[in-house]
Amino acid sequence: MTEESIMVTGASGLVGQRLLARLHADGRPALGIDLAAKPGHLPIEIADVGDIHRLHAVAAKANATSVIHCGAVSGPMVMVDNPYGIVQANVVGTVNMLELARIRQMRRFVFCSSTSAYGPTPEPDDASRGLPEETPLRPSSVYGATKVAGEQLLAGYRLQHRLDAVAIRLSWVYGPGRTTDCVIRVMIEDAQAGRSTRLSHGRAFPRQFIHVDDAVEALLAAHDAPSCPRPVYNATGGRFLSIDAVADLVKEAMPDANIAVADGPDPLDDHQHRFDISAIAEDLGFVPSRTLEEGIRSYADWLKGR
Repeated sequence: MTEESIMVTGASGLVGQRLLARLHADGRPALGIDLAAKPGHLPIEIADVGDIHRLHAVAAKANATSVIHCGAVSGPMVMVDNPYGIVQANVVGTVNMLELARIRQMRRFVFCSSTSAYGPTPEPDDASRGLPEETPLRPSSVYGATKVAGEQLLAGYRLQHRLDAVAIRLSWVYGPGRTTDCVIRVMIEDAQAGRSTRLSHGRAFPRQFIHVDDAVEALLAAHDAPSCPRPVYNATGGRFLSIDAVADLVKEAMPDANIAVADGPDPLDDHQHRFDISAIAEDLGFVPSRTLEEGIRSYADWLKGR
C-alpha cells in the first residue's frame, strides 16, 4: 500500500507552498493540490476543492490520512466583486474537504482560518494578554464570514461525526511568496527600487503580522499534537504595532527607505486589538520564533534575490 501522506490544499498559495516545502524537507510524505501549479514550486496534483470526485481520487491515490486545508480565497481584499465565488471556494470547498476527511476517517483535519473572522473587536479585558478565542465573531466582509462558516462546520463535524478537526486563526501573513496586497512588501520593494512610499492611511492603525514560516509552524503544531483540546486557536507573530511603527522597523532595516504614513484607518481592514495567543502555546506548544525585525530583513533579502 502507498505510504500514508498529509494532504495540503492550496499548495500553490503563500502558506500552502511553504508548508508543502517544509514537509518535503523534513522527509514527510505529503501531497499538495491546487487549481494550478506555479513554476519553481514542488510538483502538485491539479484539483479543485469544489470537485469532490477529483478530491476522492487524489486522496485515495496518495493514501491521505490527514489534511491541512489552506485552499481558499486568501483575504478580504481578494475577489471583492465576486462574493458568490468566495463562498463557493471557502465554504463549499471546506465542506468537501471535511466530507472527504470523514469518509476516509482521517486522523486530523487542520483548517487555515483567519482573524478576519472577528471583524472589528472590542478592547480586551486584559490588554497585556489580549482577546481570547471566545471573543464574539462579527465579520465585516464576506471573506471573514466564510471563515466563521468554516469554523462552525468544523465544530459540527467535530461534535456530530467525531472528526478530529481544529481551526487556526492566522493574523496577517507576510513573507516570501505573498502576491496579494502587503504593506510590508510595498515598503521594502519601494526602498529597493529607490522609490518613496506614501501611504494614504495607517498612522496609529494597528495590524498584527505573522511570518509565513511561523504560520507553517502553527499549522504543523496543530497537525502533529497528540490532541487539540480546543476547536480553534489564535496564531499571530506576537507583536501589536501600528502601520507607522512597522514602517519604522523597515527604515531601521533599510536606512535608505523613505516612508510616510498618513493618518486614518485602513478602509479595507478591521480595527482589531491584540489577540491572545496563550492557548496555542499551552495546548500545542506553538510560540512564534521570528521577530518582526528578523522577518523584515529576511523578506528584504528574499525580494532582492528574486
